[in-house]
Amino acid sequence: MNTPSELKYTKDHEWVKIEGNVATIGITDFAQGELGDIVYVDVDTVDDDVNGGDVFGSVEAVKTVSDLFLPISGKVTEFNSALEDQPELLNTDPYGNGWIVKLEIAEGADHSELLTAEEYQAIIG
Repeated sequence: MNTPSELKYTKDHEWVKIEGNVATIGITDFAQGELGDIVYVDVDTVDDDVNGGDVFGSVEAVKTVSDLFLPISGKVTEFNSALEDQPELLNTDPYGNGWIVKLEIAEGADHSELLTAEEYQAIIG
């Protein structure tokens, strides 16, 4: 199971890369493996202010649909448009070209619930 140490993680199986006040968010290798073949990604929160823990979109796989939860409060500024034609990037490159959204982190947003790679590995076994 691939869990890059430079990223932060959530118990809901999202990863977060924080650079300044911008967070890039996607789903983990574990999550894509559990979902199976991903066929559609729906994000309708671009330009919206969303609270941490709220649903910001969903991922549809062949047999299931899974909500995506925002790990940090902020404004969703960008959706990875490559996913419109290639949702399978979440399966083949979850930590690279398979990122889902970029977020302008809200001032004073709480990062304390984010997990290190080691803490996330302990959760998924």
